Amino acid sequence: MRRQIRICFVCLGSETEEKTEPRTSAGAGKMNLANHLSPEIQSSVTIEYLNASGQATKRKVIRNAFTSLGRNEFRELVLKVSDGKLPQNFILKQIQIFTRFIREGKSSIVIRPDNIQLLISNCPSDQLKHFMKTLMIKHEAGKSEKPVNERMRLLSGLPRMFETISPVQKKDVEQANEMRAKVNGQQTPLKGKGLSNRAPNATNRCQQKRPRTVSSENTLISELRPSKKPALSMPQQLQLSTEQSTVLGTVLSGKNVFFTGSAGTGKSFLLKRIIGALPPKSTYATASTGVAACHIGGTTLHAFAGIGSGKAPLEQCIELAMRPGVRQHWISCRHLIIDEVSMVEGEFFDKLEAVARAVRRRDEPFGGIQLIVCGDFLQLPPVTQASNQTKFCFQAKSWRRCIHLNMELTEVRRQTDKKFISLLQQIRLGRCTEEVTRELLLTGNHKIERDGILATRLCTHKDDVDLTNDRRLQQLPGEMHKYDALDSDPMLVKTVNAQCPVGEQILLKKGAQVMLTKNLDVGRGLVNGARGVVVGFEGTGRPLPKVRFLCGATEVMKPERWVIKGQGGVFLSRQQLPLKLAWAISIHKSQGMTLDCVEISLSRVFECGQAYVALSRARNLEGLRVMDFDPKAVNANHYVLQFYARLRKERAMYQTCLDPYLVEKENS
Repeated sequence: MRRQIRICFVCLGSETEEKTEPRTSAGAGKMNLANHLSPEIQSSVTIEYLNASGQATKRKVIRNAFTSLGRNEFRELVLKVSDGKLPQNFILKQIQIFTRFIREGKSSIVIRPDNIQLLISNCPSDQLKHFMKTLMIKHEAGKSEKPVNERMRLLSGLPRMFETISPVQKKDVEQANEMRAKVNGQQTPLKGKGLSNRAPNATNRCQQKRPRTVSSENTLISELRPSKKPALSMPQQLQLSTEQSTVLGTVLSGKNVFFTGSAGTGKSFLLKRIIGALPPKSTYATASTGVAACHIGGTTLHAFAGIGSGKAPLEQCIELAMRPGVRQHWISCRHLIIDEVSMVEGEFFDKLEAVARAVRRRDEPFGGIQLIVCGDFLQLPPVTQASNQTKFCFQAKSWRRCIHLNMELTEVRRQTDKKFISLLQQIRLGRCTEEVTRELLLTGNHKIERDGILATRLCTHKDDVDLTNDRRLQQLPGEMHKYDALDSDPMLVKTVNAQCPVGEQILLKKGAQVMLTKNLDVGRGLVNGARGVVVGFEGTGRPLPKVRFLCGATEVMKPERWVIKGQGGVFLSRQQLPLKLAWAISIHKSQGMTLDCVEISLSRVFECGQAYVALSRARNLEGLRVMDFDPKAVNANHYVLQFYARLRKERAMYQTCLDPYLVEKENS
């Protein structure tokens, strides 16, 4: 506990603390880290009783339901749904599960032979994924047990009971896979895309239509779908560090939080976990740029706000936000997430705060919305006209009134070399000592090309990127292969282009230097930013590129899907190869990436923090080559340095006040 508070916790005054009360919205108010992945979820549940043709004859809606997985007195798997008054128990003999929209906190379960359908919505997605996977494993493993008939129930004399299910064990997974293998050995694998343990002759509306809504890209679904090669595994998540757990716990307690940290400390990873732990209906994930918004499955802050550039007078901005579709977002929002806040202009933040109070008609800061703000002000600043002075969010008049806690992540995960980490920390603060200069100049002689994979050059200007990639591709011999994206709405292609990390058209040749734009298999190193080279094309009709990656894997790349939130909350999607040309990439587009071999030219750096962003993309010094290095390119904004100095001073003061209490508690 001592370490958590010393590193991460900064209080901005007791007055703000007194005004802050924990939220009690579904999924957040009663949630804590201990029960974050328990076999109980809090959500909205609609119970439908279906007739023989699959139509709902009776329906009950529970807005705030607690759904628990357990066993009854006969050790049968039971789902208990409670509205806080009278619980309903459903015995899970034969079930059918649909989970296409599980990332949005939605799922459904059809219970046979009772013909009952449970529609789950507004559930934190991380909890729902864990719950559904636990349900499937326990159900599959339980198939080996002898079923209980009605006569046995009547003669048993056992009192009714409900015992919460135990956590999934290794033996459960093994037993579930064994039962699945037996079923697959006796029956033809089910066609279609539904998750099911279906009655052999059951035909209904759900079986015919629902399977089409399941996405093949969902890793959870691929693990649960019956197949010849069972793929059930333990339901688990990558562990958060102590610092990250502290931030998540603070967010779930209802505080308005700004968390920061240097590049590679896992800010984006933590942000996704926060999004997955909050109720989807009232949580809006936004970012200052389209690409950053796509990474967290959200929309741009400007699109959410609905006030355009925000340059108009406040009264006009309020009128724009009062439009029916936009106003609904502001009213229903209880948790607003803003990523890459360093690129949000201070005056725009102030205007948003005033608009929120006006539209929601509440005088609390930001109209009572919980803010979860993330970013590093020592990286890229807001984009402003050359004649205007940069004004950061922390310089906004409403910043200290809105943000209750500042929290900093300090554990770097991207790089493991302590020497390189120390060098980057000095660059981040705008310090370029003789030692730092010497180390960076030495990288100019690094031979970092390997297995035909060349270094990616990071450029300060987008025009240089396009020119380099086009020229190098044209110089390659051989046939050009063209891949057009499949968009859900071709009329909104500009919106998709602004947020999607892949283009509407990709041109490739054998020998093309490429970069992966999506996490496909983290364990094998196939992650966003992984470098590779096209070694050939396979298939007939439209052959797919075969790529050899620096991590050692060689894969035939198939189209992947990106889902993007457009204006008005409309979901847009793009299906395209998860690749982009990688002879060059802009520093702006590289944010959030980890590059194995990178070449950097800093001669045209024009913004504070730009050199740091570029250098921190590298995994290690061995994979970095810096060309024409000039110490003058390393600089940090004076006001930002003052902000972080004040942040650390406040943290130290808070720790000093708390130390006596901690010592007393440890000795008690």
